[in-house]
Amino acid sequence: MSASLTKTADSALTRKRFQIKDKYTLFLMALPFLVLVFLFSYLPLYGWIYAFYDYQPGIPLANTDFVGLQWFTAMVSDQVQRAEMFRVLRNTFAISSLGIVTSILPVIFAILLTEVRNSKFKRIVQTLTTLPNFISWVLVYSFAFMLFSVNNGFFNHLLMSLGWISSPTNILADDNHVWLAMTLWGVWKGLGWGAIMYIAAITSIDSELYEAARVDGANRFRQIWHVTVPGIIPTYFVLLILSIANFINNGLEQFFVFANAMNMNHIEVLDLYVYNIGMGNSNFGFATAVSIMKSIVSLFLLFAANGLSKLIRGQSII
Repeated sequence: MSASLTKTADSALTRKRFQIKDKYTLFLMALPFLVLVFLFSYLPLYGWIYAFYDYQPGIPLANTDFVGLQWFTAMVSDQVQRAEMFRVLRNTFAISSLGIVTSILPVIFAILLTEVRNSKFKRIVQTLTTLPNFISWVLVYSFAFMLFSVNNGFFNHLLMSLGWISSPTNILADDNHVWLAMTLWGVWKGLGWGAIMYIAAITSIDSELYEAARVDGANRFRQIWHVTVPGIIPTYFVLLILSIANFINNGLEQFFVFANAMNMNHIEVLDLYVYNIGMGNSNFGFATAVSIMKSIVSLFLLFAANGLSKLIRGQSII
């Protein structure tokens, strides 16, 4: 009896030592990534200090006047500045909302693609729709300019040849539909890439569920509705939460290359506004203050979306 207890205790001690060793191994494997996160995500937060100074390039920060919350209060106290903030936020919210609405398109595309039985055709379609994700926005604009240029663009040339228009239309300078145009370009660029996650989720669904559905007499549409869709809903909600957290982070490159004097009123989103204020007008203090507010709002949206997901689905990512 005593020998048995001793053997059990030794076995538990050995298992505990292996568990501790595994923890240290996992920590060492994660350490390089933690260092990268610290260097590129947390260390740059030191730059937030510029939001409290009247900084001018070339003058050391130690010789710069401390202005406290002046740049933060300027966002709401000055009437002209307040109108500018409302305009930029309107553009940001509109384009982000359209992005959220169209986030269902990669789901539909992934479902349709997995239903294609011809594997060669499926690979070709997936490759062609994924490639635009790796093209820079500068090249995308070059492609758009080739299509919609006023002088010799393919689109204007075709419409004039058909007699539908009498003079070229400057689509790239159109300010009326710029939100929709930016959304469509984003969909074209990210459709195939966004569908990869959902295709992976669909392939991980247990094939016995489809077999059971077929035995119950379900056709392909019913199999999609009752098996595929419930199988990828968790993936969709996780990505949706991340999208909501980035609701006011539209990025800079797309809007920077498509912006011009004619469409600036509706294309200038928050990130482009921060760039124009900081780099164009050399007002680094105000640009940093706007950037700080943007980060705080993003953090609030992340926790709000996470809490809403936990309330509705009983699951969250944080």
